[in-house]
Amino acid sequence: MESNKIELLLKKYFEGESSIAEEKELRKYFASAGVARHLEKYKSMFGYFAYAVAQDSKQETKVPQLSLNKKRNRVWLSIAASIVVLLGAGTYVYFDKQVSNQDLGTYDSPEAALKETQKALAMLSKNVNVGIESVIALEEYEDSKNLIFKE
Repeated sequence: MESNKIELLLKKYFEGESSIAEEKELRKYFASAGVARHLEKYKSMFGYFAYAVAQDSKQETKVPQLSLNKKRNRVWLSIAASIVVLLGAGTYVYFDKQVSNQDLGTYDSPEAALKETQKALAMLSKNVNVGIESVIALEEYEDSKNLIFKE
């Protein structure tokens, strides 16, 4: 009966469904001398876990304490970071106001506005025509490809 219970606990353990109490029971079983012959392959694994837990409890963890100089350095570092953030925000606001005050291309005379609009539309038309020529070249390539490789 003991062997069947341990096998069920092992199955739960390897599926990740065992509780801490069940894991302690497994460690206790594998630490004893009465381990079933077909379960001895797990003895070294649970033996290592017990050894690792013992080693962890022996080690003392030392928490580093900040000296007074390190605390002062932190204070000065936070002050410097605050100054950098404020300078960045001030620079953004200053240059944002300069950009918003610029002349964005408004014209007083309708003739000058018409001339500039025609110039902009001609440049746009030229670029659109280049794009259309590229599409036509691609269509010709597609037609010749379809002639060669009949799908």
